[in-house]
Amino acid sequence: MKFLKKRYVYASILGLLLTGSFSYSMLKTFVIAETISTVSTTASASNTEAASKAAETATTTDSSYQDDNISVSITEKTVSNTQVYIADVTVSSSEYLKTAFAQNTYGTNVTAKTSETAANNNAILAVNGDYYGANSTGYVIRNGVVYRDTVREDASNGDLAIYKDGSFKIVYENETSADQLVADGVVNLLAFGPSLVENGEITVSTNSEVGQSMSSNPRTAIGIIDENHYIIVVSDGRTSESEGLSLYQLAEVMKSYGATTAYNLDGGGSSTLYFNGQVINKPTTNGNTISERSVSDIVYIGY
Repeated sequence: MKFLKKRYVYASILGLLLTGSFSYSMLKTFVIAETISTVSTTASASNTEAASKAAETATTTDSSYQDDNISVSITEKTVSNTQVYIADVTVSSSEYLKTAFAQNTYGTNVTAKTSETAANNNAILAVNGDYYGANSTGYVIRNGVVYRDTVREDASNGDLAIYKDGSFKIVYENETSADQLVADGVVNLLAFGPSLVENGEITVSTNSEVGQSMSSNPRTAIGIIDENHYIIVVSDGRTSESEGLSLYQLAEVMKSYGATTAYNLDGGGSSTLYFNGQVINKPTTNGNTISERSVSDIVYIGY
């Protein structure tokens, strides 16, 4: 009898340890924030001064921004019962197309709202990035620095490589190393996908989807039309006013505006468009509440 009681006690203790270990593992993966590297903010004193000077002479409206280096024009249209926001961006130099980490920190579960990260970096226009923090694999390259070099599980989607000259290219992690990409001139790499347009042609089918997502979703995408000429598209979704787009519909929008290369970024509740100090779309996770989701990173236009 004592032997059986001891076995029961040992089994109970082992069960508690396993449960605790599993719970901690889940918390560490999805909840507990862990700083791996603190990054110098792009909003340095010189950049802030440049942004302030530009703002003094810039011409702005609710849907446009124009200074000597940056031009942004935003239009809204309805596509397939969906509210779509199109930002046409022209810059004098690729240096004004930037990325930033939430809290200027690379790490696990380090997040902030797109609008917060955008404001902290003096962004004129910003969208959510690839939410690198939601994955444990996949290259992370920002501002020419390799933060993670493990090949992501689904490398077939391809990554968007943004080069120093501002050009775009779809690359595949199982075909090259992160260090080689930097050596080749990649300054920022976005790893979500899939690619939507390559060489001016749509690369997804009507059945393409990301993971277990619905066909109609809020979406975020970025594309290049010509040298230093970009297009950024955000669609609302999951509400009675805005159904959401499929990947193919999103690709059709990108192609219709002349994108030669276009790439799908994180979507759903993450899809957020920030412009001139405010969020101009209606981000939502379930359609019941209009609010921003905190994310790992942003792509933005600014000084």
